[in-house]
Amino acid sequence: MSNAMDERGKALEDEYFRRKEREAIEKLRAKMSAEEQAKVAAASALQCPKCDGTLEGVVVEKVEIDVCNTCGGVWLDAGELEQLSKRETGGFLSRLWGSSGE
Repeated sequence: MSNAMDERGKALEDEYFRRKEREAIEKLRAKMSAEEQAKVAAASALQCPKCDGTLEGVVVEKVEIDVCNTCGGVWLDAGELEQLSKRETGGFLSRLWGSSGE
């Protein structure tokens, strides 16, 4: 009878440690996944051509432009200058140019 109890105790102990190992493996997988996602996000961030800072998207007049978080430089993608300077929409640059006596 004690032999059956010992076997049952050993089986419960084995199951406990298997469960703990699975939990530890899942935690490690989640940590590795989070680290991999952080690496991908860092790699996809644009670098400033002037100072190698990171470019962050800022919305101006419904147009997303890139601004360096280090030097403050502003970088425009194709077509963004035209969108900002449209006179019929009263864009940011057209207001700026209009105020300079044009």
